[in-house]
Amino acid sequence: MGRCDFKYNHFKCFIIAGLLITQCIPTQSKPPPNIVFILADDLGWNDVGFHGSSQIPTPNLDALAYSGVILNRYYVTPICTPSRSALMTGKYPIHTGMQHAVLYGMEPRGLPLTEKLLPQYLKELGYMNHIYGKWHLGSYTRKHTPLERGFDSHVGFWTGHHHMFDHTAVETNVWGLDMRRGFDVAYDLHGYYTTHVIRDESVAAIRRHNTSQPMFLYVSHAATHSANPYDFLPAPDETVERMSGISNFARRKFAAMLTELDQSVGAIVLALTERGMLENSIIVFSTDNGGPAEGFNNNAASNWPLRGTKNTLWEGGVRGAGCIWSPLIEKRRRVSHQIIHISDWLPTLLDAAGYDLDNLPSNLDGISVWNQLRNGNATDRHEILHNIDDIWGSAALTVDDWKVVHGTNYEGKWDAWYGPAGDHDTKSYNLSSVFQCPTGKTLNKLKMLPPEEEILNLRRKATVHCANGTESTCNPLESPCLFDLTNDPCELVNLADQYPVILEALLDKLSDYNATAVPPGNMPLDLRGDPRFWGYTWHNFGDELEMFEFENMTESAFL
Repeated sequence: MGRCDFKYNHFKCFIIAGLLITQCIPTQSKPPPNIVFILADDLGWNDVGFHGSSQIPTPNLDALAYSGVILNRYYVTPICTPSRSALMTGKYPIHTGMQHAVLYGMEPRGLPLTEKLLPQYLKELGYMNHIYGKWHLGSYTRKHTPLERGFDSHVGFWTGHHHMFDHTAVETNVWGLDMRRGFDVAYDLHGYYTTHVIRDESVAAIRRHNTSQPMFLYVSHAATHSANPYDFLPAPDETVERMSGISNFARRKFAAMLTELDQSVGAIVLALTERGMLENSIIVFSTDNGGPAEGFNNNAASNWPLRGTKNTLWEGGVRGAGCIWSPLIEKRRRVSHQIIHISDWLPTLLDAAGYDLDNLPSNLDGISVWNQLRNGNATDRHEILHNIDDIWGSAALTVDDWKVVHGTNYEGKWDAWYGPAGDHDTKSYNLSSVFQCPTGKTLNKLKMLPPEEEILNLRRKATVHCANGTESTCNPLESPCLFDLTNDPCELVNLADQYPVILEALLDKLSDYNATAVPPGNMPLDLRGDPRFWGYTWHNFGDELEMFEFENMTESAFL
């Protein structure tokens, strides 16, 4: 039979004059879905309304969550770069060398160029790929940046954070502008609030998209990451003023940042609707790690009642706020307790797009959970490696109900429970805003938004409650801690002494994982990457090192 050169998954066979002839003819199956992946930065578990808090209004996100699937056992990694690497590669960070800390703008490295990324796979299926916002997977050379790694357009920044009005980043005691339009520095966007830039670029991409081909839109927010020392939580003054009911000023500014993010979601949903793209779209919302609470990184997120904060391996650091929405999901309007990891998105979204998963590398850690998300069945994932960092001496693993925490970061200084708790009373929740926001109106018109009582029931089910009982001593710096997450998601009761066999089995599995780890790829900062040498911009300095003569230069020459 002849080879099929068309991009269809099916063919029809015809018998003509007794000969079997294979001819490629498109069947009536739907084209690949549009994929919109919205990634918040440093958002806490308790910062969204669909997990029970009424303090910060997130009606657009709530409307998506209630109409789709709320992911209550969804895990990310504890910090930015490792999560983004897992999302893009389908691998645990220990298998790409991205497991320790974050990537700095003056480091001569990036996510290894040997790794094939999600947009590169999607390109094979005919997708147009766009990223607007934060990259944070390397800018040492052009080859490490988004346009060389599968994306067709990028407006945003390369490093880990920046100020959302002036777009400069203070990092490792140096300062430079970080806002790009493709490879060009976007000087013209000065003063244009980053969340608005991301919103408007996303909407513009949708409006100009050729709907005969599928789109992958990666909406990678700067919010709610803290910015620079002179203004850690930048937000429009009028939005901050609307949050005046929140007494803590840092929390109020955090709420304003999140409100702007939520409103951008509504704009994207409206744009998809106007182009007739929404009915064949998958929208995923996720944080990249747990929230930096009560002053961690000078921020004001909340993971309550989960334990820990960003860059810890407690549930508050690794259990991510997330949901998925799509008309392609048959069992919607539910709270999922399916175990899912951020590395699963690569095979899952490729599966949804019609990619032949047999062609994926055999060494991926992620698995496809697309069919299970659609039908509500349990996933095939039974364990999650949260991370192993031998430099900081911390590791954690979950297998089904059980979680082991071995070692911790910051010498245990961020191992407690941090608020604010927020008001979880149903009466204080602005339910009407869910119906009146752009996303709510759109989904209600499509008869996808649940009625009020069902929404409140979903919200109750998605709210974590701590186990009854007395907190038991647990210092993972002295000995490993063991928790039953099903009955104790807040990690209050250490069961290591009661279940030594289970503890030993989990420690053995951690050891097995560590035997497969590649060394962390972190490198000393290269002083030639200082923005002052590149017009005070963060630059792909590795492409132009020949301009330097460093034979007798010392670090003092740069100070």
